[in-house]
Amino acid sequence: MENPITHLLGVKFPIIQGGMGNISDPKLAAAISNAGGLGTIGVGTTSAEECDIKISTMMENTDRPCCVNIPVSVHPEVNRIVEMIIQKGVPVVSLSAGNPAKIIPQLKEKDIKVICVSSTVKQAKKATNAGADLIVCEGYEAAGINSLNESTTMTLIPQVANSVSVPVIAAGGIADGRGLAAALSLGASGVQMGTRFVATKEAMFHRNYKDSILEATDESTIIIGRPTNKIRRVLKGNYANKLLEIEDGSMEDFMERTQEKYHEIGALAGDTDNGFVNSGQIAGLIKDCPSVEELMEEMVTQAKETLKASLDAL
Repeated sequence: MENPITHLLGVKFPIIQGGMGNISDPKLAAAISNAGGLGTIGVGTTSAEECDIKISTMMENTDRPCCVNIPVSVHPEVNRIVEMIIQKGVPVVSLSAGNPAKIIPQLKEKDIKVICVSSTVKQAKKATNAGADLIVCEGYEAAGINSLNESTTMTLIPQVANSVSVPVIAAGGIADGRGLAAALSLGASGVQMGTRFVATKEAMFHRNYKDSILEATDESTIIIGRPTNKIRRVLKGNYANKLLEIEDGSMEDFMERTQEKYHEIGALAGDTDNGFVNSGQIAGLIKDCPSVEELMEEMVTQAKETLKASLDAL
């Protein structure tokens, strides 16, 4: 039976890269697409001019399907970004962090496949009714800006899969073939990963960021921002500890110190005394830095072996 995600998106593997906002690496996204997945760059809060360069770079480095993620309520020039995507012929768009209803018809009119990121059944239903082709269900284990809903991937996926008529993609807490197998068993048709792709040969992040993931344990991430309802999962570190100390104080101060420029300082400059780095809870499982092709090939092989072994054990 054909996988609905590979069929819809024209990719080899049902593995999608999560949008990484301002630190998105267009050449990493292209490498993921070239290796059979769906490479994605996130526009975050970057200027339209910089987005233009990143999208062009990604598309110049792959002739395979690729994707742009737009955080709908975050970027100040959403309409301009949508027009740019249409003009450049980007085949897939991922919409997150806001109501996608007004944007979906513009994209569908141009035969662009639309993925919507949801963290609740209610959000998934609304996105499906608005015309989304695929739903990414992101559990609380995921890196970066997170939902106030604390549903885990394992509990969220089967509930959403039971509630929508389009294929579901699992996100949050997945880094190997066992995670892919689990997602398929829960009713998803594929997975989205972010943290796992940071620790790959093609990822041009600072060595300190990669090493911090490779050295992580199951206790290495924390949630910041609960008092402000602006929560984010990050790796523990000096700057992250400062953020924990100030989150009960001025919301303006906390929001200022969690701007994306501080993520860039941590992830791109490798300075975790003056910036933070996003990471999912699965970081403790990641102990090597393969090429993206090696990673995805190994994931699919391991998923097949895991599913077969599970059936044989029944």
